[in-house]
Amino acid sequence: MVEIISIRFKNGGKEYYFNPNGLQFQVGDGVIVETARGTEYAQCIRGNTMIDEIELTAPLRPVVRMATPEDAKTVEKNKEREKRAMSVCQQKIAEHGLDMKLVSAEYSFDGSKILFFFTSEGRVDFRALVKDLAGALHSRIELRQIGVRDEAKLLGGLGICGKPFCCSQFLEEFQPVSIKMAKTQNLSLNPTKISGTCGRLMCCLKYEQEAYEDLVRHAPKQESFVETPDGAGTVAGINLLRQTAQVRLESDPETPRTYHNCELCVVRSGKGKRPEGYVEPPLEELAKLRRSSEEGSKQVTEEDTLAAAIEAAFPSQSGTKAPPAAQEEWEERRSSRNRRRHRPRGEGGESHAKGSESRPKVPEQESVGQHAKAEGGDSRPNRRRRRRPNKGGKSFGG
Repeated sequence: MVEIISIRFKNGGKEYYFNPNGLQFQVGDGVIVETARGTEYAQCIRGNTMIDEIELTAPLRPVVRMATPEDAKTVEKNKEREKRAMSVCQQKIAEHGLDMKLVSAEYSFDGSKILFFFTSEGRVDFRALVKDLAGALHSRIELRQIGVRDEAKLLGGLGICGKPFCCSQFLEEFQPVSIKMAKTQNLSLNPTKISGTCGRLMCCLKYEQEAYEDLVRHAPKQESFVETPDGAGTVAGINLLRQTAQVRLESDPETPRTYHNCELCVVRSGKGKRPEGYVEPPLEELAKLRRSSEEGSKQVTEEDTLAAAIEAAFPSQSGTKAPPAAQEEWEERRSSRNRRRHRPRGEGGESHAKGSESRPKVPEQESVGQHAKAEGGDSRPNRRRRRRPNKGGKSFGG
């Protein structure tokens, strides 16, 4: 085991391990460390921790010392000098007529070196620019070309979701994102909807890709020939999240029907010819594929459980009533939690804990009706609205 502290040079930057060198650090403390770029100021994001040596990819460098208030003032002065360096560099770029976009400038902690980040579509010959900047700023100059994703990480901003960029908040490294991920997740292939501010595919496409790939493995392919409880047909549409598929039955091809994936038996996967000599089994045998109503009634969503919890906590303020199945599950969880906290004495506590299990099962139709009422819907039959003629005399259906 090795004692380490974790530091970060920028907000949203990569996390680095350093040897505390016998010092005790807290989260938020300033740290002075020695790096390949020289002496740098960093911030501690994790205090002294013991980790296994296997987790280390490189030898640990020791911390030079703990930062002082004077070091924090030096960092603030460097930020003010960076603004002047940016204006000077932009002026020199315009004088030389270079095709490059300046992104940011960074001073080293001791102020002896300035690092400029820029973007460009091609290679840029900036040797003359470096000489002019060194004479104007009297420091060592280094120019580094970055990509558009790195530019968004440095500048920050708000995405189309309304939240700060993931790359500038917590993403330490960029993950490869492809258009195949958008196709797998059934997203619109419109570039304006799946691209970020940087112009590349959004990084969040990678977050749920593994879950969608797992759902695809358990779902039939498009245009597959399958057997359903109502007969054989062809898959016309797939809903990965609901794990359902729309099937056009051979007996009624005009009206697609929706079935759960567990109710389908794939005869031919994907497009192709119908299997030769295939004989459709009788409906009595196919009806065994249908899910029983008991399985459907046992499925309780998280919204139902949450509604039951609100109803139990605020019975007088909540105007909704949770479905009986959700209420039963909530009471079972509460009773089991009470059993863990306080061990029951005698038979009374045990019978009280099992009281929620002795309730009779509620039929599926009643549970669905209560669920619709809890969601704010209306369980009454729909009434046709009267057709009212407009000023022109024509009538339109409601």
